[in-house]
Amino acid sequence: MLPQFVLIALATLISEDLTCIATGVLIAQGQAGFAEGTLACVVGIFAGDILLFLAGRLAGNSAMRWPPLARLLPAERVNRAAAWLNERGLAVIFLSRFTPGLRLPTYFAAGLLPTQSGAFFGYFLLASLVWTPLLVGAAAIFGERFLNNVLANRSHGLAGFGIAFCTAYLLYRIVPPLFRSDSRRRMWAELRAGLQWEFWPAWAAYLPFMPYFAWLAVKYRSLTLFTASNPGIASGGFAFESKSESLRYLRHASAAAQFTVIPAALDPEARLAAACDFLEREKLAFPVVIKPDVGERGSGVVIVRQQSELEMRLQEANSNLILQEYVAGLEFGISYRRMPFQAYGEITGITHKAFPVLVGDGLSTLRELILRDRRASCMAETYEKLTRHSLDGVPAKGEAVQLVEIGSHCRGAIFLDASNLRTPELERRIDSIAQAHPEFYLGRFDVRVPSLEDFQSGRNIKVLELNGVTGEATHIYDPKVGIIHAYRTMFEHWRSAFEIGAINRERGFSSLTLPDVLRLVLGKLSGGGLATAATGLDPLTPDQTAAGRTARSPEW
Repeated sequence: MLPQFVLIALATLISEDLTCIATGVLIAQGQAGFAEGTLACVVGIFAGDILLFLAGRLAGNSAMRWPPLARLLPAERVNRAAAWLNERGLAVIFLSRFTPGLRLPTYFAAGLLPTQSGAFFGYFLLASLVWTPLLVGAAAIFGERFLNNVLANRSHGLAGFGIAFCTAYLLYRIVPPLFRSDSRRRMWAELRAGLQWEFWPAWAAYLPFMPYFAWLAVKYRSLTLFTASNPGIASGGFAFESKSESLRYLRHASAAAQFTVIPAALDPEARLAAACDFLEREKLAFPVVIKPDVGERGSGVVIVRQQSELEMRLQEANSNLILQEYVAGLEFGISYRRMPFQAYGEITGITHKAFPVLVGDGLSTLRELILRDRRASCMAETYEKLTRHSLDGVPAKGEAVQLVEIGSHCRGAIFLDASNLRTPELERRIDSIAQAHPEFYLGRFDVRVPSLEDFQSGRNIKVLELNGVTGEATHIYDPKVGIIHAYRTMFEHWRSAFEIGAINRERGFSSLTLPDVLRLVLGKLSGGGLATAATGLDPLTPDQTAAGRTARSPEW
C-alpha cells in the first residue's frame, strides 16, 4: 500500500535501524511484502544518506557551529571520519554502514570534504542495498515469535506499524546496551544512584519533607518566617545573597580567605586591571579561585591556574565575580546554630569534603576507570564533564588521578560525616567567627585548614564561604548515613529556622513576603534570572547595630 510505503520511508529519517526492525515484524505478520517493505526502507535510507551528504556540502563549517548539531556531531568525531575518507572510499562507507554511531559523522564528512558526489552517491546506494535486506530479513525471521503476543489481533495497517515500531524501539534501546560493558555499567550505576539517598535529585529529597514544612508554617503562622532567621543576610540566606558581604564581616575575625569583588559593570580591561592589582597587593600567585558573588551549589566556581585563563574568565563575566585566594589543605563544611538570646552558639554537624581519586592500572583509560568504580560510576557524567584530565588518556600504573577539586556534592565531591572531630577549641573558634557577622544565627561555613590538628585546635581556619538558612548540615550525604537520620537532621534544621525566625519577629525583624519568596524560587528554577526582582529584606550594613527593624511580617 502506498501510505504504508511512504510511512516506512519517512520513518527511516528518524531511525533507520528501528524502522527496518519494525518493517521486518510487519513482514513476519503478513501485513507487508518483503520486497515492498525492503524497498521502502532502501528509498528512505538512501534519501537520508544524500541529505547528510548535502548538509556537509552546502552548510559546511557554519553548520558545525549550530549548537544542536555541534552536540550531535563533536568536532573530533567529524575529523576522524574525514581522515578516514581521505585514505579510503567504498570500504569506509560500507564499514560505517555496519558500525552503529559512525554513519552520521562519516556521511556528513563526505559532503564536507572535496569528494566526488557521484561516486559517493553510488557508494551510499550500494551499501544500503546490502545492509537493508539483511536487517529487515533478520527482523522478519526472528521477530515474529517474540512479538506475536503483543501484536496479535491488533496489528492492522498503519496502527500495526506504530505498535511494531514502539516495540522495536524498546528492544533496540534496552537489549543492545546489556551486551556493551560501558553501557551496562552506566545502567547499573543509574540504578544504584536511584537507590542511594545521596544521589537523589533535590525535588525527590524534599518531597517527603514538605508536610513537615507545612506543619511548621501553620504552627508559626507564616510560610516565610524562616527568611528572618538571619536578619544580617538578605533573605536570611535563602537565595541570591551576596557572598562577598558575609566575607567582609568575617575579615574582622581574621577568618576569611583574601578576596576582592570584580564588578560586571567594568569593561573587560578594567576587570583585568582590578584583578591584577588585587593579586599584586595581596602577593598572591596562581592558582586563584573565581566564583559568582551570587551563586549556589558550587555553580560557576573555577580554579584558575594561569593568566590567560584569568583573562578569559573575566572576559566572559556577566555578573559580579569574587576573585579569591586559593587555600590548600583539607576542606570541611561546619553547620552552626545559635539562638538570638544565647551568648554562645554550637556546631550541629561537620562534613569532611573528600575529592575522589582513581588509581591507574597502566591499561585502562580514565573513562574506563570511572565506569569501573562503584561510586564514581554513579556520577560518571559529572566527572566526565568536569575533570581537567583527558578521559581517553591512560594513567600509568599506580598514578593517582583526582577527578574534581571543588567542594560541592553536586560537582562530584564526596561528603563524609566528621562530627566526631568536634572539640571545645574548634567550637569556640567557630562561634567567634559566627558572631563577627551581625545577626547571623543559622547556617554553614565552608572552610579549609592545613591539617587535622589545626582544625581540631581551631587554628589557621580560612572561611571560603558562608551560607545562610539553606546551608543545611551536609554530613547527611555521607554514603553511610541512612535516610531516617538524614530526614531527622533536615527536620531539626528547619525547625530551628522557624524557631529563630519567630524570636527575631518578636525582636522587630521582618521576614520576606510570600510573593517575594515565590519570585526567589522562580529565580532559582530559571537559573537566577529573577534574582534582582526579589531582594526583599536587605541585610544589615556594617554601620547598623543589632537593634532590629520595626517592620513586622504579616501573621495569619
